[in-house]
Amino acid sequence: MNPHLQKLQPYPFEKLSELKQGITPPGDKPHIALSIGEPKHPTPHFIAESLIAHLHGLANYPATKGLLELRRTIADWLSRRFSLPPASVDPERHVLPCNGTREALFSFAQCVIDAAEQPLVLMPNPFYQIYEGAALLGGAEPYFLNTTRETGYLPDFESVPDKIWERCQLIYICSPGNPSGSVISAETHRALINLSERHDFIIASDECYSEIYLDESVPPPSLLQSAHDMGNTEFKRCVVFHSLSKRSNAPGLRSGFVAGDADILKQYQKYRTYHGCALSLPVQHASIKAWQDEKHVTESRAAYRRKFSAVHDVLKDHLDLSIPPGGFYLWPDVHRDDCQFAQDLYARQNLTVLPGSFLSREAHGINPGQNHVRIALVAPLEECVEAAHRIREFIQSM
Repeated sequence: MNPHLQKLQPYPFEKLSELKQGITPPGDKPHIALSIGEPKHPTPHFIAESLIAHLHGLANYPATKGLLELRRTIADWLSRRFSLPPASVDPERHVLPCNGTREALFSFAQCVIDAAEQPLVLMPNPFYQIYEGAALLGGAEPYFLNTTRETGYLPDFESVPDKIWERCQLIYICSPGNPSGSVISAETHRALINLSERHDFIIASDECYSEIYLDESVPPPSLLQSAHDMGNTEFKRCVVFHSLSKRSNAPGLRSGFVAGDADILKQYQKYRTYHGCALSLPVQHASIKAWQDEKHVTESRAAYRRKFSAVHDVLKDHLDLSIPPGGFYLWPDVHRDDCQFAQDLYARQNLTVLPGSFLSREAHGINPGQNHVRIALVAPLEECVEAAHRIREFIQSM
């Protein structure tokens, strides 16, 4: 067996199941799950219709590189969404489809890490646990960048010593962040790109929440946008990951893309050919339709805004929270043990949230997820409001 497997921690939801084991919540209150980031808004019908219309494509092996039409559609979407000049994203060189961001974020590290060089893979802390697993199974050592209230829940790149950057081969960033929803600015992108040029590491930007944001006039920037604006028109050392799971409420479609540095993607395509992860033709055709439509995305953002506003109104005087600029999570500091908070909330209110310490690691003397919980506002509005009232009742009874 791969010896690195022993370094993997249980996934957060395994820990959550264990935390809830043996508890019988009140039967008169239907269970509300706000722990998993699985969108509950309806998947647009036109996506399902396109999938069904192209089921005959199941008779053919799909190419790893995907349909040219899909790659062109993605390139056009990137240009429109992030104000990139026409033709700046070449569908032949700069784009690869993938089975959602989770698969690609994991396999990417296996492709780019040289384990013989005692590599470090940097990542925010708290973080999406795939980053850590990808680093460990790639033979690298994770290095955690604590994100706290003091740092605006963003990594502080300036505080990282040069000796760490020298060993860094890959850094994962996430904007809007999971779980905080904080957005990395274009200025910070540029500073990180300058560091990558100086120390020769790759930036993997997880942008799967980029289409869920609070202010329609201030959409989160992409790493590719920031790179191009500073003259890095070939996106050197920059790779972004996008998905239809959150954007189009289609987590079961397992469709996304990787885009950026053509030289890196050429090698990654070679890796993926052996990895055996091509998207089926029906999924590719449905994805084309999804990336071409913005109306359903705008409506989804509006629905999240209504939920954030309604829940905040109920809890603002009872919980230390604020509405984030992006994503669909609340990340309150509960000012007490987060595991005990989540366990007792489930026991008394039949409501599940995720302890923040399950999403983070002890690093540099602290666990930045401690005393926080992640609340995913993915359920329908009425259910989110009911959950907010239960949380308020729970806090008042403590």
